[in-house]
Amino acid sequence: MSESAPAQRPIDVTVPSAARMYDFLLGGNSNFASDRLAVEELLVTAPNSRELAVNNRAFLRRVVRTIVAEYGIDQIIDHGSGLPTQDNVHQVAQRVNANCRVAYVDNDPVVLTHARALLDENENVAVIDADMADTDRLLTDRRLRMLIDLKRPVAALFVSVLHCVDDEKAAAMVRETLWRLAPGSVVVICQLVSDDPEVRRKVTALMDEQTHGQWGRVRTAREVDAYFEGLDVQPPGLGDVSLWRPDHEVLPRQRTQEWTEYGGLALVPPAPGTA
Repeated sequence: MSESAPAQRPIDVTVPSAARMYDFLLGGNSNFASDRLAVEELLVTAPNSRELAVNNRAFLRRVVRTIVAEYGIDQIIDHGSGLPTQDNVHQVAQRVNANCRVAYVDNDPVVLTHARALLDENENVAVIDADMADTDRLLTDRRLRMLIDLKRPVAALFVSVLHCVDDEKAAAMVRETLWRLAPGSVVVICQLVSDDPEVRRKVTALMDEQTHGQWGRVRTAREVDAYFEGLDVQPPGLGDVSLWRPDHEVLPRQRTQEWTEYGGLALVPPAPGTA
């Protein structure tokens, strides 16, 4: 879409961001020394983080192909989209359906600087500069509503982002998005979880300190299950997303299991009392 972008906010390169740390874990170069140092500290507590990031990105590719090819969804909202990399959501989706529309949502200034190139690349793509946790403002944003028709089925992606916000915001983001989606929409949710209380405590404290409070919490699988209440979870169910409908792609094996990316895909059912 050709609408002009908002003015760029200043970037504090001394404060790590989760998006740029993820970029570094994936082998990208859109990161700074502070992000790389933060990742090295993270790897001490969670040494499987690099393999986990690569596997999670592969899950995103698989689930987007599934959404478009098998569920016939042709519009996607990607919450907390992160930095552009190889095989972005719109590229994966449009290989299946060239007319698929994708709205990326993020407010990290580095993410926005890189992602705005997508505006000129494809008229069916928009980059929305918004706080993904402000659901009401996001889903009434004029640019988003020009691209996405909420009266029709939509795919709402919350891929590896809910651990970046606190419990109240995470639950509200999912709940307030769901009641605005048309029946037949799909929701993808996954986030970092651990069965080890010490890992949850250490990683949460480290990331909170490194990002100056721009972090939420490593949760348990049971806590993530709660986000899917009232939804029709699709096969193969909820679990480690590296095992979600695996394909032929060769991916690194997680040698340790101190934490995993846990979640899945679910359908939004019709409202009670409707056909």
